[in-house]
This record gives sequence, C-alpha cells and structure tokens, in this order.
Amino acid sequence: MEAIRKQATKLREQVARQQQAVLKQFGAGGYGGSDNLVTDEAELHQHQKLEKLYISTRAGKHYQRDIVRGVEGYIVTGSKQVEIGTKLSEDSRKYGAENTCTSGSTLSRAALNYGRACAHMEKERGNLFKALGTQVAEPLRAMVMGAPLEDARHLAQHYDRMRQEAEAQAIEVSKRQAKVRETVGNIENISKLEAAEAKLQDLKLNMAILGKEAAAAMAAVEAQQQRLTLQRLITLVEAERTYHQRVLQILDQLEGEMVSERQRIEAPPSPIMDNTMPPSPSYEEVNGIYASETNNGTTDSMGYFLGEVVHPYQAESDVELNLSIGDYIVVRKVTNSGWAEGECKGRAGWFSFGYVERRERVLASKVAEVF
Repeated sequence: MEAIRKQATKLREQVARQQQAVLKQFGAGGYGGSDNLVTDEAELHQHQKLEKLYISTRAGKHYQRDIVRGVEGYIVTGSKQVEIGTKLSEDSRKYGAENTCTSGSTLSRAALNYGRACAHMEKERGNLFKALGTQVAEPLRAMVMGAPLEDARHLAQHYDRMRQEAEAQAIEVSKRQAKVRETVGNIENISKLEAAEAKLQDLKLNMAILGKEAAAAMAAVEAQQQRLTLQRLITLVEAERTYHQRVLQILDQLEGEMVSERQRIEAPPSPIMDNTMPPSPSYEEVNGIYASETNNGTTDSMGYFLGEVVHPYQAESDVELNLSIGDYIVVRKVTNSGWAEGECKGRAGWFSFGYVERRERVLASKVAEVF
C-alpha cells in the first residue's frame, strides 16, 4: 500500500507540473498563470516534508509496537521459567531439610544453599519482568495508542485530501481559462472562471495553513517518539544489566560455598595428635622380643612392615623421630594410643602412626634410604 501511495503522489505532482507548463505556454489576457497552480515551490516542499514525517512516525510507531510485543513475549516465556525455577528451589530445600543420609550432610547443605540461591535468582527475575512491563512496555504502548500521534496523522491525511481537491480545482480553472480564450468577451464564462479561481485561492490558502499545522504536529510527534523510545531502550538495558549483575553475585556466593564444602570433604584427614608423652619403651619392646600390637589391641602377625610418611612430623623429645613427607620407615610396633616405634635413616624412635601409610611395594633405592 505504501508503494502505491508513493506512486500516486508522484503522478499527481507530475500532472501538476505538466499543467503548469501548459498554462505558461498558452496563458493570456491576464487570466490564469503560475499563481493559479497548486504545486508551487513552497507547497511542494511542504508536501515532501509531510511525506517524510508521515513515513518516519509510522516506522517509529511500528518499532515501538515491536518492542512492546518482544517484551510481552519475554515476560510470558520467562514467567514459565520462574515457575520451573521456583519448583526446583522448593525441591532442593525439601531434600536438604529431610535428607537422612548416613554418610554425612554435605549434600544436604549444598541442596539447601542451592535452593536458597535459586529462590533469590527467581525473585530477581520477577523484579526484572515487573520493571520491563511497567517501565518499558506500558509507556510505549500508551504512545502507540495515544491521541497526539493519531491527531497528527489525521491532520496530515486531511491535508492530503485538501491537496487533491485543490489539484482538481486547478484543472477546472484551466478548463475555464480555455473557454474564455475560445469565447472572447463572454461574460458568463468570465464569471465562472473568476469563481473557479477564487475557490482555488481559498483552497490554496487553507491548504498552506493546514500543511503548516500538520507538519508541526508530525514533527512534535516524531521528536517525542525518538526521545521516548530511546529512554525506554536505555531502561530496558539497565534493567537487564542489574538483573544479571545480581544473579552473578548470587552464583559467585553459591559457588564459593559449594567449592568450600567439596574441598572440606576431599581434604585428607588430619592426623590425630596425642599430647601425652608415650611411656618410655621397655627393654623387651626396644629389642622386639614381643610382637607388635595394632591400634585395635590385636597382635599383628605380620611383624615389621614398611610405611611411607604422608605428613611431616617434628620430634618434640629425644625419643621421637623427625619425619618428612616421602620418607620410608620400618615400623616395628604400634600401640593402642596411636603411637608407633620404628627406624628411619639409621635412627630409631617413636612417632604418631597417623603420619604414615603402609606400603606393600617399595623401590629398592627407597629401601636403602631407610637404613
């Protein structure tokens, strides 16, 4: 439709220019002339300006409508995501509160933390949708349906109809001028020509006034469209940015809590320290006359074995050994108190058994370091 409208406008302007050329060529006797033409320089400029304003405001209106539809669609689909996220949050918190796992409560705490964070994120999403609806969609919808735009467009359309009427009247004036030339001195034809010219002048005067009013109204609407649409776009971007920043903060905190929990359960157990000094070994214990006792009080039928130091230990008395990670030690006996006696690097003494792990196979080079 827009292409047809543009083509019709161009055709009308072309016809008016042709009429002007014909009247300039054949006009005579003081009647007619360029003053009777509708499409003079000023009027043509006014018409082209209105045409551009009409196209611009229509495109602005369509873009505002597109933004409103996009925001509304985003809110509708996002509301379903809020429902899903809220349900997941409730399920996570329920599991965390009711979990009866016998091996620990690590997952329960993680589920509670996730459920709480998920609820906060969905609340932020709801705030985003509320801001988009009230601060973006509603103002744009009000302008799309508002009176200023419609009133300005009605003025422009009224001007266009008046212009068409003036063009038709200009053609009528041309015909009357031709008859006056054909019937020189005919009072009736001269009277009719004068009446037609007077009507054309009235139309041109009204058309010029209406054209200025329509152009001013359309220009004001265009400026308001540009300003308001830009403001709403900025508001949309700021709302989106605020939402994502807050969600990122929530996720950062949640990740820190979960990673800390994972590190806690994956960390090697700390050795159990006994601050009491072990009793001085008896002669029989030092010389290995009796079999070693294990931590549970039973007799270790395997006798001596090799252990690898997995935690460093600093001796606090002359009867204890200094141990470094990676050292190998011959464990000769283990007491119920958690202390063990053995030999490392040619020196015998006591140490906490929790600092070593039993090894079945050891490199020959490592065995040489023990003695």
